[in-house]
Amino acid sequence: MRTHQCARFSSDPRKEHGEAVKWLGRYLRATRDKGIYIHPTDDTFKVWADADFGGNWIPEEAKEEPDTARSRSGYIMSYLGCPILWKSQLQNEIALSSTESEYIALSQAARKVKPLMLLIQEMKKEGFNVGCSTPMVKCTLFEDNSGTVYLANSPSMHLRTKHINVKYRHFRSMVASHALKIEKTSSHEQLANFLTKQSSIDLYLAHRMAIMGW
Repeated sequence: MRTHQCARFSSDPRKEHGEAVKWLGRYLRATRDKGIYIHPTDDTFKVWADADFGGNWIPEEAKEEPDTARSRSGYIMSYLGCPILWKSQLQNEIALSSTESEYIALSQAARKVKPLMLLIQEMKKEGFNVGCSTPMVKCTLFEDNSGTVYLANSPSMHLRTKHINVKYRHFRSMVASHALKIEKTSSHEQLANFLTKQSSIDLYLAHRMAIMGW
């Protein structure tokens, strides 16, 4: 996330951007002997999706830099207890509420996880031992926004969310068939948290340990 934020100002950098780049350089140098330590632990397939609603909003720069109104999405996918895919990016449109920004992040993650689910199912049919305990691969997406969880699991359409219903409810059939399960998690256990917003050092270290193993 920090690298992407710095890159956004590469054409017109300020002093604070230079300081941020130095901070990144010091962190990379101090951790140059580190990586991702993979230790398969179970047969689960999990996705953590998170969003930072309007976290880039800067009123003074909004007219010249409309991107400051866009929220940021982040997701991490793990299989057999190991991270396999992750991303942090600004959302394509401006979300009107925290629930909407979380829902968009959930939708983006679901688009990426669906082909992986199909791949694992196909490998299992061909006789590969891919570690799944059941023929149908179930993917659990954890969301820390209660409104998002209700919206994703509810079969009804609400007037206040009609504008996102058509574009972002494409995964509802996956939820209805129980191929995809939506559950609530606390912000402390939301591993994608540090992909969308600044975390406390204790929370960052806890998430880094859970994802990277150090």
